[in-house]
Amino acid sequence: MKYKTKLLADRFTAALSQWAGVECISLNEAALSNTLDPYFALILDVFHSGPIPEVAERCSWYGKDVAAFETANQGGKDRFFIGDIPVRMEYKSTQKIDEVVSIADTKLDSLWLIKDAGTYSYYRLTQGDILFCRGDWIHGIRQRLLTLGDVFWQQMREAHQSRMEHMLSDLGAAFIQEDDFNYLISSAFFMKTACLTLFCINHRFEPSHRAYYKQVLELPVLPASFRAQFETFIRHDAEMTEERKYSLAQLIARGIVAL
Repeated sequence: MKYKTKLLADRFTAALSQWAGVECISLNEAALSNTLDPYFALILDVFHSGPIPEVAERCSWYGKDVAAFETANQGGKDRFFIGDIPVRMEYKSTQKIDEVVSIADTKLDSLWLIKDAGTYSYYRLTQGDILFCRGDWIHGIRQRLLTLGDVFWQQMREAHQSRMEHMLSDLGAAFIQEDDFNYLISSAFFMKTACLTLFCINHRFEPSHRAYYKQVLELPVLPASFRAQFETFIRHDAEMTEERKYSLAQLIARGIVAL
């Protein structure tokens, strides 16, 4: 983490940890890159078990150098700038987090509630850099998520694999119909769901989209030719016609299903 980023993270942690309702503050990995990286943002997940200040008061806690402040998600997410650094504060109820985690480990009959949402929220819970914790709540959450059973992963795999096959069918239909728009949409969603399926096969939570490429290629279990097929599929190449890309998608899907 860059020195300037650490100073800001420490500053906000010192302020927000004074609120009695705050149980934990974690730093999103988007802050680990260089501040010149277009993806860079200082994102804090603030987990609270009690009330937090209203929007106007929260803004005053952030400091007098806050610029372009706005709030969204019914006050659950504050966005602003400190100089040229984009900052996001995301407030999350520990009660709601407990409920979502329970679906994954003890209430699997309700798993359909999160299948469409994917596992990125779990990724953030397990991978965030903990800056403050009042008790053991976050450690208990992480322990539960890192010991999920095979049933969870199998059901999530089945959901994403089914969606991958559906996207492959849409891709073929768009190719036949010469529907360029739906071909573009279907190819993107096909590759996303292919990656999601592979994360589930490897019992890994999905990262943010910008980390898909690096992390999916580092998975220990992959189809034999996946790396080459994946890189060919996403590369802009005049020789890669829509027909050839569709054929490649079929090969990718077959390799994943066979795992």
